[in-house]
Amino acid sequence: MNWWAYEQEQRAAGYETVCGCDEAGAGPLAGPVYAAAIVLPFGADIPGLNDSKKLSEKRREALYDVIVRTAAAWSVARVEAAEIDATDILSARMKAMQTAIDALPLRPDIALVDGNRDRGRSASIRTPHALIVGGDSKSASIAAASVLAKVSRDRYVVTELDRRYPLYGFAKHKGYGTKLHYAMLDRYGPCPEHRKSYLKKWEALRHA
Repeated sequence: MNWWAYEQEQRAAGYETVCGCDEAGAGPLAGPVYAAAIVLPFGADIPGLNDSKKLSEKRREALYDVIVRTAAAWSVARVEAAEIDATDILSARMKAMQTAIDALPLRPDIALVDGNRDRGRSASIRTPHALIVGGDSKSASIAAASVLAKVSRDRYVVTELDRRYPLYGFAKHKGYGTKLHYAMLDRYGPCPEHRKSYLKKWEALRHA
């Protein structure tokens, strides 16, 4: 597999600075959605790089440090739970990715974006871009962005959210809808970091 085929294609089309972009945390019941954007030196060797979902937590943490040392430019952005509720998760994902791209200290000519969507109701990817379905398993730049986004979000939830709301066990489930998480919701109700739009079925069952 050629990790750099998509980047090479864009360079051949005249786009010199190519960034990869991906998000993490669209599915959890609580916490922000994160996105990362990264410009890697073309052909950079990052042993073990892969889609963050296919890596162990220990491997992601180790790769995070290698990626940020290797990158020509990188950035991470997030959209909070309250804004996800006020808009929609697709718009929040798009806003997080565009914010990460805008925060890069090196302006990209084009962005390689994971997935098949580039706009929600209230936000879109404005930077020239190419959508790549399954891009985090096909493009080195997107895979690197997926690791940065996932590790950044996990660190925030496991440290900051767990410290602020210790009753919910965020360090254990990272905001995902596990049995433990729902048990804590049943016991304590939602906290300000919960995405209320994600809890409609739970609320309906609770009040049935």
